[in-house]
Amino acid sequence: MPDSPSTLRTLGQLSTVGMSFVLALVLGFGGGYWLDGKLGSTPWLSFTGFFLGLAAGVLNVYRVLQATASRPTSSSSDGTPPSTRA
Repeated sequence: MPDSPSTLRTLGQLSTVGMSFVLALVLGFGGGYWLDGKLGSTPWLSFTGFFLGLAAGVLNVYRVLQATASRPTSSSSDGTPPSTRA
């Protein structure tokens, strides 16, 4: 069971990755689909919106993973803090 606030914060950030990825895809495709309906350019703006959403989703996943990886761990598996390990 995670016991430190930093572990809970990390789990919280990682749990949102999938939802934010899908949301970026849906918003990108939905915006392109809507513009296709307004401008009559079917299916080109839908494709463009999908790929822009895909790029935004991948970028968001990358940023969350970078932020998670850059955090120092609070303790090792044996329970000693990082500053006291040899």
